[in-house]
Amino acid sequence: MKKNTVDIITLGCSKNLVDSEKLMKQLEANGYKVTHDSENPQGEIAVINTCGFIGDAKEESINMILEFCQAKEEGRLKKLYVMGCLSERYLKELQMEIPQVDKFYGKFNWNELLADLGKAYHSEFAIERHLTTPKHYAYLKISEGCDRKCSYCAIPIITGRHVSRPMEEILDEVRLLVSEGVKEFQVIAQELTYYGVDLYKKQMLPELIDQMAKIPGVEWIRLHYAYPAHFPTELFRVMRENPNVCKYMDIALQHISDNMLQKMRRHVSKDETYALIEQFRKEVPGIHLRTTLMVGHPGETEQDFEELKEFVRKARFDRMGAFAYSEEEGTYSAQHYEDNIPQDVKQQRLDELMEIQQEISADLSHAKIGKEMKVIIDRMEGEYYIGRTEFDSPEVDPEVLIKAEGNSLRIGSFYQVKVYDADDFDLYASLV
Repeated sequence: MKKNTVDIITLGCSKNLVDSEKLMKQLEANGYKVTHDSENPQGEIAVINTCGFIGDAKEESINMILEFCQAKEEGRLKKLYVMGCLSERYLKELQMEIPQVDKFYGKFNWNELLADLGKAYHSEFAIERHLTTPKHYAYLKISEGCDRKCSYCAIPIITGRHVSRPMEEILDEVRLLVSEGVKEFQVIAQELTYYGVDLYKKQMLPELIDQMAKIPGVEWIRLHYAYPAHFPTELFRVMRENPNVCKYMDIALQHISDNMLQKMRRHVSKDETYALIEQFRKEVPGIHLRTTLMVGHPGETEQDFEELKEFVRKARFDRMGAFAYSEEEGTYSAQHYEDNIPQDVKQQRLDELMEIQQEISADLSHAKIGKEMKVIIDRMEGEYYIGRTEFDSPEVDPEVLIKAEGNSLRIGSFYQVKVYDADDFDLYASLV
């Protein structure tokens, strides 16, 4: 057990990761040595940052907590703290069920942990953090919470109302990160398009991205988690006019049939969705769209599912994820609908949808053979350098593999490559 060492374990999304990175910076400012997601945690203190989004994520968080409780019982750990979405949502229950945890914090009061350790919160480091990503990219969280009331989603229950960060503060953070060597920014929020509505009384995402793009040293900006209703179309111009704004949009559409969009309370219609996709592709030539879809929401008929399959075939998304509905207590769905679609039907629909997409992904990948592209190198693995194009976000999207033999490439640098082969997901390229 290493004295004055804290192990931080982050579960769930990149928004959680940013919180962990901020906590790490504060702990280091107070003289602790901090590890993140260590294979072999040995610190005397552990902090688990939990996810509470869907069933599987909750289970993973609980199992991780229990694993560390056991380490504590065996004397391999002195103190165990838990923070994040799961403990925000089930604080009372967790305190009763797992008394071995020294203290549970929610999603927003984690800095109280410092006081409980007898340490101070250093406000001069408010926008600083200890990056856990490779040095050349960072996640940039521009807001918290969500005002959308989608039927199936527990996020607003966990995180509360939408709260935007002031634009100047975000831009200061970008400048700071650039000075530390960050070239690529993954802009994240529960819902990007709502940015600024609370602070400035209008959607300010286009303005923010425009300002960010003008900061010297910002090479790539990529946008994550937009909402289709009332999309701020001024963003198209910003993407077109700024070469460092990646032609990439992660926009969760969830479904296409009007019946389901209504039941899911998405405030958008089938026709509007098709029109938005068309507009994206017309206004930002070459854009790559990533989406997430859901199957098995209460009330989804065979007819609805057929429409969804047709949508996937027609829209030909560059990137697509899908998941099966899982009932979350407290949500509109849980209160008003019966979760009446059998698990095996949900799974079958999910498999069918992903199979259609896999073919599309393979087609789109193979269409890139012979093309020249700019890539950033993330790491070396086995006999390959692994890079990404502007159309690929870390950890979720395809990668570009470049043979290491005969090349000496720098991690975090950009190179022009030519694609010579592709499989269903990844591209193989050589230096130009």
